Amino acid sequence: MTTRRRTVAAIVAAGLAATGLAACGDDAGPDAGSSSGKTVTLVSHDSFAASKNVLKKFEQKTGYRLKVLKSGDAGQAVNQAVLTKGHPQGDVFFGVDNTLLSRALERGVFQPYEAKGLSAVPVGLQLDGKRHRVTPIDTGDICVNYDKRYFEGKKLDPPQTLDDLADPAYKNLLVTENTATSSPGLGFLLGTVAQFGEQDWKTYWKRLRDNGVKVVDSWEQAYNEEFSGSAGGRKAGGDRPLVVSYASSPPVEVLYADPRPKEAPTGVATGTCFRQTEFAGLLDGAPNPEGGKALLDFLLSDTFQRDMPLQMFVDPVVKGTPLPDLFTRYGAKADGARTVAPQKIAEHREDWISAWTSLVVK
Repeated sequence: MTTRRRTVAAIVAAGLAATGLAACGDDAGPDAGSSSGKTVTLVSHDSFAASKNVLKKFEQKTGYRLKVLKSGDAGQAVNQAVLTKGHPQGDVFFGVDNTLLSRALERGVFQPYEAKGLSAVPVGLQLDGKRHRVTPIDTGDICVNYDKRYFEGKKLDPPQTLDDLADPAYKNLLVTENTATSSPGLGFLLGTVAQFGEQDWKTYWKRLRDNGVKVVDSWEQAYNEEFSGSAGGRKAGGDRPLVVSYASSPPVEVLYADPRPKEAPTGVATGTCFRQTEFAGLLDGAPNPEGGKALLDFLLSDTFQRDMPLQMFVDPVVKGTPLPDLFTRYGAKADGARTVAPQKIAEHREDWISAWTSLVVK
């Protein structure tokens, strides 16, 4: 989650949002926040979260005061980074994923830096090769989640594949995110391109449209307002029992429930998934490039990588990082998650988004 995901990553409870810091490190020293370069600013999407004690460790180790500036959904945040290229809002950007990576790289948003610890990250996740303009931080699978209680009550098997979602049995049940404004929404679109090909994906989306798919602007709106299976969705009166979210979303519904249920109230349709990788990079024109480099090193550290699964509900990229039991017990593994080559995404993304918008939204 996440979205991290992804996802991002994936924040599905107000309690998790409270752990993300707008600014932290008040005790970093008398120079904190001054023009002497003692502050480093991380720009990210709204789903960035980390334990307070973990971010404190960064400050104590480096002497920098850390500020976190959140800029909306991943798509919105990347667009903002593109618009402020050369005069960025901070030093490091976290949260550009493989669906939007080429847009940021082509616009020169990042400057090269090879982070310490990168050798422990699988080469297949290092999508910028030896140029090192971005550093992989986490991975996750964008998948359809379902409300177990709804399907049990209807005595209806939940969908498991993309084809299932277009079946009349699931008419008016699915909510997804706008591909033009949301990273999970775009990832879901790319998964359908990978599954049905560049010619037939449009036919598939016509079937989904005719089957009553609902489109909203962001993951937060889809999951926390429209989806009947989430704590937020139930509170908001959401009536869609299918939502595009993450394979790691179910553990959140367990972690923040009181009392904790023995089973997650939501499930994952593992035949609908698209593999997402999130990156961070040193912003071009960063006011504090040395602080930014220290922060990138920290994002690959064992301390931060261990913290991510129960903060942003994503998988660490560093090989051998242990995963919490709750994360593995209630999350789903999508071994057949689809991918699309970065170059193909770069060549066709805007055309695919435009065609999708004409088919589904307009």
